[in-house]
Amino acid sequence: MNLSSQQLPDISRMSLYYFDTCPYCVLVLDALKELKLEMELRHILEHEQYAEELVREGGIDMVPCLKIIHPDGRVQWMYESLDIIAYLKKRVSQYS
Repeated sequence: MNLSSQQLPDISRMSLYYFDTCPYCVLVLDALKELKLEMELRHILEHEQYAEELVREGGIDMVPCLKIIHPDGRVQWMYESLDIIAYLKKRVSQYS
């Protein structure tokens, strides 16, 4: 079963900043596949604007980074692959 933004409204409000040769990013990308989650992926080496946005808005030049826009409009920048994976697993378990 693929969980789409229709079942998980907050997934559509998330973006993952990454690059594909980063081992920590690969962990998160693998977790997305395992959880069958689809979200916007922002490759910071292929798109300079994503790298600039990550630093300008998130404050740290570090990936992986999950940008979460909460329903109240608050923006959260989550770093650390294991924290991101735990957060996503928790979101999926709430809707399973």
